[in-house]
Amino acid sequence: MKITTAFALLALTLACTSTTYADTFGSGLNAFDIDFVTIGNPGNAADTTGKPNPAGKVDYTYRMGTYEISEDMIDKANAQSSLSITHNNRGANKPATSISWYEAATFVNWLNVDAGGTPAYKFSGSTFEVWVAGDTADYDAANIYRSTRAKYFLPSVDEWYKAAYHDASAGIAGTYFNYPTGSDDIPDGIDFVGDTTFDAVFQDPASNPAPNDITDVGLLSPYGTAGQGGNVYEWEETDSDLTNGPSPGSSARGIRGGNWFNADSSVLLSSSRNSVDPSNEYTVIGFRVASIPEPSTLLLGLLAAMGLLLRRKARPRGRRRPGRGAVLTLPA
Repeated sequence: MKITTAFALLALTLACTSTTYADTFGSGLNAFDIDFVTIGNPGNAADTTGKPNPAGKVDYTYRMGTYEISEDMIDKANAQSSLSITHNNRGANKPATSISWYEAATFVNWLNVDAGGTPAYKFSGSTFEVWVAGDTADYDAANIYRSTRAKYFLPSVDEWYKAAYHDASAGIAGTYFNYPTGSDDIPDGIDFVGDTTFDAVFQDPASNPAPNDITDVGLLSPYGTAGQGGNVYEWEETDSDLTNGPSPGSSARGIRGGNWFNADSSVLLSSSRNSVDPSNEYTVIGFRVASIPEPSTLLLGLLAAMGLLLRRKARPRGRRRPGRGAVLTLPA
């Protein structure tokens, strides 16, 4: 094989393949892993059928947490550095809920520092602030919430949307599914208490008493994320009005994905986006973490995935259904 051909194959892999690997945080008994999948196809076209419109265009390769952040991860970070983040107590592998946006940002900052980096978000004591032009190493005029040096962060509206709905096999084409299950068909939810056969975790129409473990949430997105539809709502980094403006304390943040408590599959749709005050803590809201990969780590992972790319089979697709209005259900 010619060298140019090999590099062409590698470039194709970089653009199209989802690669799963974990980053380790903490130490000793407080060590834990966060699994990530690579979201490739940089420069993909935006979707113009969802909410917001347009959405999902991301011009760089990034990583999305495979799973929602669990109670165990929060507990170990708290024990390691006394973060004092509180959450509901349902079990170690349950998604951490009753987490405010500020607490999620605090956890993300700790991930960066624990990995030898710098915080993603600026706090003065407990007060969240935006990066300003004088913060030359961190300031990005396009997003004054997130430091340009951050390796870990809360996903933006477009980063979350792309990981959930973009058809990974479509390259940079603007092809999106209605649901984060790799399908346009309405997913099957929890039909009875103890149901073990489902596409996503929501009531359909059973009374589901609690969220599922973060690893038991149904079908994956085309890129390989688990539970972006159902189980718990997830915080976006982005304001409800998409501006990430200079007065962050008064701006609601986006939440997406539905939850186990909701009996309406429409909240899983790409046309469904809601928002909540960042200081609020609801039992149905958690979060996941996104990341910019180290170039060397990404290269190794993608080289290992080249064989999988060659064996990829076409994914069957259902017909696209029209979006419906979402019903936001937020028990305190």
